[in-house]
Amino acid sequence: MENKFQKKIEIKEQKFIKELFGNFDENIKLVQQHLKVDIVQRDGDILIIGDEKEVLLGEKLIEQLMEVVDRNEHLTIQNISYAIGLLLDGEHEKIQSLASDVIFVTDRGKPIKPKTIGQKKYIQQIQSKDLTFGIGPAGTGKTYLAVTMAVKAFKNEEVNRIILTRPAVEAGESLGFLPGDLKDKVDPYLRPLYDALFDILGSERFQKYMERGMIEVAPLAYMRGRTLDNSFIILDEAQNTTKEQMKMFLTRFGFGSKAIVTGDITQIDLPKGKHSGLKHAEQVLKNVEEIGFSYLTGKDVVRHQLVQKIVKAYDEYDIKSQMRVQKEK
Repeated sequence: MENKFQKKIEIKEQKFIKELFGNFDENIKLVQQHLKVDIVQRDGDILIIGDEKEVLLGEKLIEQLMEVVDRNEHLTIQNISYAIGLLLDGEHEKIQSLASDVIFVTDRGKPIKPKTIGQKKYIQQIQSKDLTFGIGPAGTGKTYLAVTMAVKAFKNEEVNRIILTRPAVEAGESLGFLPGDLKDKVDPYLRPLYDALFDILGSERFQKYMERGMIEVAPLAYMRGRTLDNSFIILDEAQNTTKEQMKMFLTRFGFGSKAIVTGDITQIDLPKGKHSGLKHAEQVLKNVEEIGFSYLTGKDVVRHQLVQKIVKAYDEYDIKSQMRVQKEK
């Protein structure tokens, strides 16, 4: 150990030590694993031991995380993992932006806030634009944050109702062969939207709003022919809309309304020969100033760490496959 490079960091607030190490030292183990250093407490301060390059990276990380904790943010496996990613990408100065303002507090007192820079930009787009496209892989919070912003606008009396919609059954909306009544047929496809609303509002308040028509959850086909004023409208799984369905949806919202379109263009389930309405809209509307496009990536995945690795592995595989196809041509 004597031959290793060492760096001592003075800790003024001892609560930071608890945040940094985490439950059963899970946070600090993650830092040590990724940066290949040893981190120990010594006389109330932090000592980083290892090769000089890695130790200096660790110093930058801990100093930035101290700023985050000073802004009353808790350190978790997720945000420490994200901070390490920023550090290794040479963007350590962005780590402080992990300390975000709470955008909403659920009925159970759970604060909701953006957890990544991509999510922060997504929220800013929603706040500043009447129509926002949130495009990115699973686990990036596209739908959950959209529903949160819808509930916030509703509670602030900025809109009179919330309308959530999805293309059902891989965008074909062929529900006739399924058993049960209409609700039984479409509920499985709308379940992720229900789950987000239950978490944010609580089941009792959600049921009350549904019964009064203040919240509507419906398959996309039911949007046809309507004009939706003073509403917050969310189209989820938009990669599975056709061009015609997307145009139909985008021409529904009226005065005093706000719309969010979310989707993952890497998971298109449309039949062969059908083009994704989301990809088409991206091309058609990219130069319309009043429309916001927010792109989330694997770095914005806030689920289990393994999900982030799975998204990255698929992205790398797709890139290699495309390169092989180009070589064969």
